[in-house]
Amino acid sequence: MKIHEKYISRCIQLAKNGLGSTYPNPMVGSIIVHGDTIIGEGYTSPYGGPHAEVNAINSVKDKALLKEATLYVTLEPCSHYGKTPPCADLIIKHGIPKVIIGLMDPHEKVAGKGIEKLRAAGCQVRVGVLEKECREHHRRFLTYHTKMRPYIILKWAETADGYIAPAQEKRSSNLEPFWITNPHSQQLVHQWRSQEQAILVGTNTVLADNPKLNVRHWKGKDPIRIVLDRKLKISGKYHVMDGSVTTIILSDPGPKKPKDGIIYEEIDFEKKLASQICAILYKHQILSVIIEGGAKTLQSFIDAEHWDEARIFKGKNVFGKGLIAPEIHGITISEKQIETDTLTLLKHDQEHYIRFWGYIYQPGQTGSF
Repeated sequence: MKIHEKYISRCIQLAKNGLGSTYPNPMVGSIIVHGDTIIGEGYTSPYGGPHAEVNAINSVKDKALLKEATLYVTLEPCSHYGKTPPCADLIIKHGIPKVIIGLMDPHEKVAGKGIEKLRAAGCQVRVGVLEKECREHHRRFLTYHTKMRPYIILKWAETADGYIAPAQEKRSSNLEPFWITNPHSQQLVHQWRSQEQAILVGTNTVLADNPKLNVRHWKGKDPIRIVLDRKLKISGKYHVMDGSVTTIILSDPGPKKPKDGIIYEEIDFEKKLASQICAILYKHQILSVIIEGGAKTLQSFIDAEHWDEARIFKGKNVFGKGLIAPEIHGITISEKQIETDTLTLLKHDQEHYIRFWGYIYQPGQTGSF
């Protein structure tokens, strides 16, 4: 691997430390190299805190070295004031002469302006090192700003005979999930929830399972809960209405009773739902969402082709009858065994086919600086 690719690869590795905490900002990684030595590293702080470039610069003990250093970063440095000042300005202030960027930022407030500002100040700037890998890493942020919708992950568990829920007579009178997968798979799902900004379910899933939709089996931040509830059937006795996590209820138009932690949004249930839901999540600056059910909700996103990944568990048990699993077609990226369960990962298309969980890796082609 060439030297620039090596350093951008390290930036991507660092950036992953921000997964789940930076939304709606991207999780960026940055390093600073003097000679052949890394003298500073940083990644994006939780939302509202310093960006990766700032943290990398602040970590350099001898700031005099910055005037002879090269800064590497996965995404174009910002050029506008937001929660923090522009990173491009800080790079210029410290006189860093060379900047290597993995990917241009598509955000309308940046979109090349950071690169222009750096070059106008005399910096040597190179863009596109490991671009495919950086694009894969920043897939949530890029999807939000280029497709005007969140990055959408479909997730469900189905039995060996293709059902995602049992017939009603198989359920107990208690409102609780009917587990298809083993505890190891269940813990993995909680890890995924900690990595994404929101989670979405339909009315019947809540009424049947009374899920908490949190990360109690993993350390991390609970995702925003999105619940389809057309006729407001879900009462205060259900976990999703407890106000412990911001919850967006999507319902028919009509009067609503205000409740702490609950945001009501109205959609037309007589029209196709997926695009309406995407528009609302985009308005709320939600960059990624896991859709966990039920079958009708999942199928609506599949039919509208509004999905990016599908993570499908298949257990060993058999129901005989019940709610049939959604029908989906995509590119199979991996299949792995989690004790008694099989986990299949699908991608909708080849746009992000470069790397996920380390299964696929194809270095980008770039020349020297």
